[in-house]
Amino acid sequence: MTEQNMPSIEEARRDADCLCSTAQVEQALQGMAQAVTGRLQAANPLCLSVLTGGIILTGQLLPLLDFPLQLDSIHASRYRGTTRGGELQWKKYPDTELRGQTVLLIDDILDEGLTLRALVDYCQAQGVKEVLTAVLAEKQGARHSDGLAQADFTGLHIPNRYVFGYGLDYHKYWRNARGIYAVKGF
Repeated sequence: MTEQNMPSIEEARRDADCLCSTAQVEQALQGMAQAVTGRLQAANPLCLSVLTGGIILTGQLLPLLDFPLQLDSIHASRYRGTTRGGELQWKKYPDTELRGQTVLLIDDILDEGLTLRALVDYCQAQGVKEVLTAVLAEKQGARHSDGLAQADFTGLHIPNRYVFGYGLDYHKYWRNARGIYAVKGF
């Protein structure tokens, strides 16, 4: 299916396959919070929300973490509202000094892994003490050979389909869908 043949915004939501219900996502968030707490509760981490998709996960995950942390954001994208990744475009660097920090990158999805690999590399080049990654969803069988192989904290494992909901978008829409949905025929 080409970009021109994609369903309309309304059709995509109406006809989508629900891969993960709201209850499944909330259960995954609880599991992620426990794992992150176990690993980072004494680290005074700097959490970097990866814009735009990571906003919802960050907003849902951080209130479940009952320890001191800092929050900032970073924005680099390969998709820019399309269904295929292109060249990485940097839009925002963190305002917080990264040197010596333990950093947790929080993003919506790990698919090819190229964007997260670039973000990890950027943090390391800034002299962080440690950089870890947290994603709500990890697509199975989608990794590019140069991409990040896996996240340190993953909520859900999903099939390699075009998905939206809980931060993931369909042509810049449906990030607000409660659940994770796959576009029919894609």
